[in-house]
Formats: sequence, structure tokens, C-alpha cells
Amino acid sequence: MKKIILLLLTVAFLAACGSKKEEKVNIGLTQIVQHPSLDQIRKGILDTLESNGYVDGENIEIDFQNAQGEMSNAQIIANSFVDGKKDLIIAITTPSAQAALNATNKIPIIYSAVTDPAAAGLEGDNIAGISDMTPIKQQFELLKKLMPKAEIVGMVYNSSEQNSEIQVKKAMEIAGDMWLELKVVSVTNVNEVPTALDSILDDVDVLYTHIDNLIASTYPVVVQRANKLGVPIIGGVEDYVTQGALATEGIDQYKIGVQTGEMVVRYLKGEKISDMGMELAKETSLLINKSVAEKLDILIPEELMERAVIVNK
Repeated sequence: MKKIILLLLTVAFLAACGSKKEEKVNIGLTQIVQHPSLDQIRKGILDTLESNGYVDGENIEIDFQNAQGEMSNAQIIANSFVDGKKDLIIAITTPSAQAALNATNKIPIIYSAVTDPAAAGLEGDNIAGISDMTPIKQQFELLKKLMPKAEIVGMVYNSSEQNSEIQVKKAMEIAGDMWLELKVVSVTNVNEVPTALDSILDDVDVLYTHIDNLIASTYPVVVQRANKLGVPIIGGVEDYVTQGALATEGIDQYKIGVQTGEMVVRYLKGEKISDMGMELAKETSLLINKSVAEKLDILIPEELMERAVIVNK
């Protein structure tokens, strides 16, 4: 009788272990706004998870929420993830990561596309991720190679977005070192973007569009306004070039997503968040929009053509 009871207890224990093993990992995925650059990051994360055997609806459950560009929505989303007892939060962009860390210091958080995590206060034992710090110096060097006579560079940025302010400060320093004048206009919402562009495009030789979620979400307007006046655009990311910027020496957003996904996989396999810290994006690449160059009568130096990915849109 004792042997039978012991056997039944053993079977029950093994069954319990098996069911626990099959439980889905509940992941909250938060993104400040939907636009092509951030969507590519999210795709890179999901593709990497799936290629490593973590499939949404099977062994993981992903609750994706978009804050529609509003910080208050990002905080509501983060709080709902905490209330819903998520096992992990993935936060795309600085505002979403800040909201997540404001909501919890216990649930693990992995961020993606955060320009300066330290300046944004994104440090702690429960948070790690990937920085998308823009290679601004390389992009300004590219600007000079493509338009050696350029003297005044225009820049529009969201003053309520911390990562954008950080890039503007860096751009000002770099522009000064390269004897370029930087003409900067700030905005706080999408409705202000057309007016801001109109206020500077007549006075600049080139427009520089850095990584800024508000600018990215209105990029067709940016391209349309610049094209109308024949002002070339140097972009901060590859997606800007496919949408009509002249060129970038930029970070591949999809690859940032892949790198973020790899960090998530490491966590799911047992690595501690506190041991991961912050990683910089590993790769940059040169993209040139040949169609735009031809329309603007800009000659592409042979040294750039040899290593560039050419876009014809």
C-alpha cells in the first residue's frame, strides 16, 4: 500500500513539473508609437524569438500594446502589465522603457531603441537592453562628402522626447567642429511639424533627420516639404532613405530588433537581467537613394558607391 501511495505521489509530482514546464511565458510588449522604423524593430524581436523556438500562442504569450505617441498611454500600458503579472516586459523606445521602469522594479524589463539609457534613468537590477545611439558624426561626414558646399543644416526635433534632445546636443557639438551652422526648430506634436519645416527649409542647404519618434511618424510630410524646395535630406536610419531621404550612414532597425530578441532569448534560457546591462547596436551601413540623388543633381563619389546599398525610390 505504501508503495502504491509513493508511486501515485511520484506520478503527481512529475505531472505537476510537466505542466509547469508547459506554461506559457507571459510577455508584455510596449511601443510608444507605430511607424515603419519601430515596426521593423518589433519584427526583428518577434522573428528572433520564433527562430529560437519561442512562438507566440504556443510557449509564449505576447500582449502587444501601442501608446499612440502619448506618454500617459505608455504609463497606463506599463501599469496594466504589472497588474496583469507579466513575466517580462519588452519596451521599444525611451518613453516606453521609462514608463515600464516607473511601474515596476521587480518584473524584468528589456528595452530596445533607447538612445542614452543612463541619461534616461534606465538603470537597475531588473532592466537591460539595446541602445540605438545614432552615429551622428559619421552622418555629418557623409553629408559633407555628398554636399561639400553645404554650410547650413536644418533640424526639427521633439522637445518632449529626451532621446531627441540628447541627439540635438550632440549634433550641435559635431556641427561646430565641422564648421557647419545648425538651424534647429523644436515641436511638441505632429501638427507643428509642417510649420516648423516651412520655417527653416528656405534657409538651409540640407535637412538632417535624426532618430525622433514624432518626426518618424510624420516622415512622408518631411520628405514632401523638402522635395518641394529641392532640399536634400540626410537621414538617421535606413528607413528614412527608403522613404525619400538622400542617404544615411545608419543603424538597421530590424537588426536592432534581432539583437534585442537575442537578449530576450538569453533571459528566457536563464541568464539574469542584472548580468546583461546595456549593449550598443553592433552594425551600421551606408544607404544611398540614387533616384533622389539624380533628381537633386547630386553626384555620388565613387568611394561611396563602392560600399553603399543603393535604393531606387
